[in-house]
Amino acid sequence: MADAPAAVFDDLVGQQPAVDELSSAVAASHGDPGVPGAAMTHAWLFTGPAGSGRSVAARAFAAALQCPLRGCGHCTHCRTVLAHTHPDVRAVVPEGLTISVKEMRAVVQLAARGPATGRYQVVLIEDADRLTEGASNALLKAVEEPAPRTVFLLCAPSTHPDDVSVTIRSRCRVVGLRTPSTAAIADVLTRRDGIDPPTAQWAASIAAGHVGRARRLARDDEAREQRRRILAVPGALRTVGDVFTQAAELLAHAKGEATTMSESRDAAELAELKTALGAGGTGRGAGGAARGSAGVVKEMERRQKSRATRTERDVLDRALVDLSGFYRDVLARSLGSDAPLLNPDIAAQVDASANRIGSPGALAAVDAVLACREAIELNVKPQIAIEAMMMALYAGSRSPAGTGS
Repeated sequence: MADAPAAVFDDLVGQQPAVDELSSAVAASHGDPGVPGAAMTHAWLFTGPAGSGRSVAARAFAAALQCPLRGCGHCTHCRTVLAHTHPDVRAVVPEGLTISVKEMRAVVQLAARGPATGRYQVVLIEDADRLTEGASNALLKAVEEPAPRTVFLLCAPSTHPDDVSVTIRSRCRVVGLRTPSTAAIADVLTRRDGIDPPTAQWAASIAAGHVGRARRLARDDEAREQRRRILAVPGALRTVGDVFTQAAELLAHAKGEATTMSESRDAAELAELKTALGAGGTGRGAGGAARGSAGVVKEMERRQKSRATRTERDVLDRALVDLSGFYRDVLARSLGSDAPLLNPDIAAQVDASANRIGSPGALAAVDAVLACREAIELNVKPQIAIEAMMMALYAGSRSPAGTGS
């Protein structure tokens, strides 16, 4: 194994066992003899909780594999892989609800070619749990019969069959990532992002091990305001009317954020596509070309709509994660646990809820939030799922402490 971890792994927070394993594989790919536990294979599966750095680890590994110096972080290969512009690293980043079989077949076909400038042809699939059944089958065939210099890097929450098919999982080497510690997250926010230590420590302490969320909370006033709004929901459910008011506000905020993120990008994409298809042309055949491009434009609009739906759901899911974290703290306090709170900055609010609803009420609330997340993931209309959750939380808040009913 190399004397020190490659520079490309510097952004992988609190994952030293994974870094050691990946560094050994890079060394083995260069033919180093006698590296303990070293092995290089053509298919890898990166698993771990949200925010643990699955895609960061996969991309850093891709850079180290391409780099002649095993991940120096400074050469052309390292810089272009990390900047998402390397010609031999093809990333599949789902913007919609799923990764389609058409998209996967196109990527697999390109991956069968030899590398143009690097050592390997690398296919990096973020959120592999969004592969449709057809897309999984297309990928499976490529993983079963890989080209000699092709490496597949998949990222998914777990090895559960709901996330990755058993057949694909059986052909991959699994790299499990863990939730990074608060200290490790605070350190990287201070050292790499230049955030002052008190803010970094606060953001790390409430991010539940999610590095990206900690960075956003430390830097973004809107992210902090969104968290404040969602954590105020339990105390705001005083009447049945509040159930529908709070649900409507949460949905409106999610839709507004998704719209803001999509509008400028969508307009630029459509304008660029129409220009490429000859929009505005005056020469012979310009009218026919415009009519013939209508289907392409319609497909682009469909993809944009799917992306907006995904963005809206992601915003809702972030809010639900915050809410479940609050009720987890309430449950812990109700049971007398000395486990650290996920929301130490609102300990008084947590204690008040614990005294009011007790452990049965807190457990019922956690179940309601998790059921809402699952329902939205299963394509239940968000309004119905959110209102049902709010009603369950309201009902639980009316129960005497210790009864939950």
